[in-house]
Amino acid sequence: MKKLIATAIIGAGVLSTSASVYAADKLEEVKARGVMKCGIHPGKAGFSTPDTKGNWTGLDVELCKAVAAAVFGDASKVEFITMNSRNRLTALVTDEIDMLARSTTFTATRDGLNGVDVTTPWFYDGQALMVKKELGVNSIEELDGATICTYPGTTSEKNINDYFESRGLSYKALIVEGSAESTAAYLANRCDAVTNDASALAADRQGMPDPSANVILPERISKEPLGAYVKQGNDEWRQVVTWTAMALIEAEEQGITQDNVDEKLNSTKPDVMRLLGTEGSLGKNFGLDDKWAYNAIKAVGNYGEIFDRNLGKDSSLKFDRGLNNLYTKGGLLYAYPFR
Repeated sequence: MKKLIATAIIGAGVLSTSASVYAADKLEEVKARGVMKCGIHPGKAGFSTPDTKGNWTGLDVELCKAVAAAVFGDASKVEFITMNSRNRLTALVTDEIDMLARSTTFTATRDGLNGVDVTTPWFYDGQALMVKKELGVNSIEELDGATICTYPGTTSEKNINDYFESRGLSYKALIVEGSAESTAAYLANRCDAVTNDASALAADRQGMPDPSANVILPERISKEPLGAYVKQGNDEWRQVVTWTAMALIEAEEQGITQDNVDEKLNSTKPDVMRLLGTEGSLGKNFGLDDKWAYNAIKAVGNYGEIFDRNLGKDSSLKFDRGLNNLYTKGGLLYAYPFR
């Protein structure tokens, strides 16, 4: 982790030595290129998964598509580039990608030292541990002395160490390179437990020979607000990515769906009119067409629709909305006012 941060700091320092680096905002660069480059996880069920033809689906993938639709009016104008836990932030700093939508936790260190900026939370998660049901373990407290699989360049490493140390528990860490390797080591009994965000564990469990033979323990040992990152110093581009995500959340609150968004263009409700661009000029404030949010919603639907088909009731994962519900329904999702 220190090496990753140091590399990013060096890259950010080099980039900041000339005022000309940020003379043209990333938004104009993306527009001129004609395609948006989005960094995603190489394979996480519900978030970013390729089919046999290389077409990507998932919660993070659809955010990328929504941003492309907001910018170009065409959700297909996005290039997906897979990122591992080590290179995901440096790829932003070096302009390999324009935005990172790869299950990356917002932390003070990442926001303050890596040459990148956070946008807005897209999925609220928490770190958990998974064990084989045959072990008969019902709580993390019963894992004193256990070997735990985790991987480098993530917040998971520090979280698990802090949790065990603060409770006077011991463990042995087995460091592997990624979630696939971690799962393989776990299934081969090289570790007693595997740790990751609860959503990642649930996704990994789906691909195991017998998912029901594995139990995700009830404790959540951290707060993991996940969302898109952008390169620091590109304020207009950060606004585009941030407000596109918020537009999809606001659309759900306003009852606007992929199917009824055309009908909603006739709405006389001020909040809906501003969101869809039939009143005011919010789009121009962001350097976009006033139908930017309409285009995003038309392309992928509202947040609830995206969640349901990738993680929720219409998916194989059957995730409960929980914290990822609207604030009006007991969750944490809350879009800033569109005015």
